Amino acid sequence: MLSYAFEIIDGIVACFTSNFGWSEMAATFWFLFFIEFPRYYLFDLVVALRYGLTFRRRHNRRTEARYRLFLEKPLVTILAPGKNEGAHIYKLVSTLREQTYDNFEIIIIDDGSDDATPVICRDLQRRGYIDKFFRMTERGGKASAANYGVAHARGKYIVHLDADSSLDRDAIEKVLLPFYYDRKVKAVGGCVKVRNADASLCTSMQALEYLRSIQVGRMVTDSLGLYHIISGAFGAFDTEILREVGGWDIGPGLDGDITQKFRKAGYKVHFAEDAICMTNVPEKWHALFRQRKRWSKSLVRFRLRKHRDILWSDRNFSFLNMLSNLENILYDFVFNYVWVFYMITLIFANTDRLMEILVVGWIIRFSFSAMAFSVMQCVSERAREERRLGAYLVFYTFYMGYFMRIVRLIGHTEELFFRTSYRDRWNPEKTSAIARMEGL
Repeated sequence: MLSYAFEIIDGIVACFTSNFGWSEMAATFWFLFFIEFPRYYLFDLVVALRYGLTFRRRHNRRTEARYRLFLEKPLVTILAPGKNEGAHIYKLVSTLREQTYDNFEIIIIDDGSDDATPVICRDLQRRGYIDKFFRMTERGGKASAANYGVAHARGKYIVHLDADSSLDRDAIEKVLLPFYYDRKVKAVGGCVKVRNADASLCTSMQALEYLRSIQVGRMVTDSLGLYHIISGAFGAFDTEILREVGGWDIGPGLDGDITQKFRKAGYKVHFAEDAICMTNVPEKWHALFRQRKRWSKSLVRFRLRKHRDILWSDRNFSFLNMLSNLENILYDFVFNYVWVFYMITLIFANTDRLMEILVVGWIIRFSFSAMAFSVMQCVSERAREERRLGAYLVFYTFYMGYFMRIVRLIGHTEELFFRTSYRDRWNPEKTSAIARMEGL
């Protein structure tokens, strides 16, 4: 299917270039060719090639790490904080009972739920399915709930999960292996994929996005030493070091914030691309808009404010940490505003052939997306199952090229000028007020 699509693209692009020439095409679509392509597509190809060439070395490293893991077999604390997650807890616990690594305790923290979560969790505890259940009678926010669980954890490592997640059978084992690659690795991110991909067009778009930005994208940043976000849905931490850095601070942006705290403390973080966690994503566009706007605000709040000291030399300075933060700020923040300038100049400079340019721009983006999808298929552990998502590539260019950029722009602008993240209902009002007062 992709090869046929490429033939069509080549024909249409050839028709365009015969009229305008490659130099004019590069001048017209400079943002795509010189900003997006090198970072989001060229690096993907390089890392995918490296991934294939280093298969034997990676296999040997995993085998040795697995031997050391099961020789020591440390107790692991699985921590799942959440609010109103009663409908998902049993599925999470069921997948945990099937894990290949089984020396763990399960702690569930209910952050002031008003559904049946307390009843369900107490029943699961009574039946021996979970080890500890704590109910916060007054909601304190996800960070507060997670930190309460950390205080009661007995494990050498803590695996933090979203309560609506479910895991592949070997996910716990695989997310622990990087701790045995290198003693300086103290935090590991798992690979999160979309469980409800077939629920709507909105979830299908997110399934493609997660494949691209998490499984492949974080492989790229990890290989470059720039990995900067351990997903809250599935991450593992050395318990002692997690307590040392003070646990989670109030969000939004808990994931990127805790990762930066580990990096600033001088420890390594690692991405385990084959440790798979499945999660539900928003099925409606308005819900997705709210979620991503909240995520976008966290970049301004944490990267530009709280962790801005990473960008210059002080006691926490590390060149890779600086590059990690700088890359995130440049591509996810600065270039979004450059894109606005690009689109305005593109429209006003080409009013007589605007439709033609928009069509060819879509074709170029589609060809890039098709190439990226081929890379996803090369590295995914369930490539055959995910192949059907290729049918949605025709919409993906609009989703990532326009919708997501606009959402990020709104979120960044709101937070930059009005600090609206402190008024977000995702956190209780009192905790946000304290966070603002303390500069968190």
